Amino acid sequence: MDDQLMLGAIAVVLGLGAGAVLFVGFVALSYRRRGSFSVPRAIAWAAALVYFWAIWTYTLLPLPDPAAIRCMPTNLDPLAFLDEIGAAVDRAQGRPLAALTDPAVMQITLNVLLFVPLGFFARLLGGRGVAVAAVGGLATSAVVELTQLTGVWGLYPCAYRVFDVDDLLTNTTGAVLGSVLAFVVPRRHWGRNSVVAPEAPRPVTVPRRLLAMVSDWLAFTLVGAGAAIVVQALLLYVLDDRPAALEGHISTTVGVVVPLLVWLVVTLATGRTVGDIAVRLRYTGSPLPPVAARLLRLGGGIGGYGLLQLLQLLPSAAGWVGPLLAAFPVVALVATLATEHGRGLPGLASRHHLEDSRARGGGPAGPAPWTS
Repeated sequence: MDDQLMLGAIAVVLGLGAGAVLFVGFVALSYRRRGSFSVPRAIAWAAALVYFWAIWTYTLLPLPDPAAIRCMPTNLDPLAFLDEIGAAVDRAQGRPLAALTDPAVMQITLNVLLFVPLGFFARLLGGRGVAVAAVGGLATSAVVELTQLTGVWGLYPCAYRVFDVDDLLTNTTGAVLGSVLAFVVPRRHWGRNSVVAPEAPRPVTVPRRLLAMVSDWLAFTLVGAGAAIVVQALLLYVLDDRPAALEGHISTTVGVVVPLLVWLVVTLATGRTVGDIAVRLRYTGSPLPPVAARLLRLGGGIGGYGLLQLLQLLPSAAGWVGPLLAAFPVVALVATLATEHGRGLPGLASRHHLEDSRARGGGPAGPAPWTS
């Protein structure tokens, strides 16, 4: 049981980690394909990511010690599971509950249930039907079974789990059942279905602005982390400078400077940050010169936060910058909640108002409910 819980925890961590990496792209894609962001749909995608990793963790992990590996047989006889069910019924001696709880029947049932979510998500999130669910289930099951058959593609000298063609059939059956079960969800929630055309302007709301802020912060953090990792790898494996890599000052500095430069270029070029672009918002109508207004818009948001991070790396400034860095997100949040349409510090600093980027010369949107 402890091993199963650990595998489940690994799947959740990997799924949520992948979700964090893909989140900003998901937000941008949602606004372009569906016209808005849906929290229930985001939760469904997060569940799908966790499920994806669960398939691999439960079918391939834990990886055995190569020195203690025991080669497993293969089953190439299709429909052999029917004989196993028949044997389980015989062992039950007319007791239905005993037959259903027989280990052989339980294994077959679990193989079916494991792939039910695949078909369900294929219809709910991709708008695809039974045929795609069947092909997807068969293909995914085949990859899993072949990975086991080849000893993780040559990592082990032989298969450490049983390759079973019956699993291909039961897994595919599960995917088809999942696709059928998805009919309980109203059709308007499938795939790309949307009540309003994706290119129709939507109201500018505070939650939408908050979503842009979260997207900016997450993307900024991920770009910085990626840049820092690249620098650490160069120091360790190319320059062979282990002391500099362990000290970490270079990679930390690069991890702040690189995203700052990226956001500076994007904001100067478009007038919007990555988060604004993702949720299709734009700041407009400032009486200030465009370059000054765009710099102030950046400084009032993620740019100001990043600049404080950079200043904190200076020994002479660390003492007074720390409290400012801690207070900045709080002030930004309060300003977003307190200003019209959530234009917040960027709007106040640059004297901009906010509008949907799909609007054509309409100015700021009117009051709207708390939806994004």
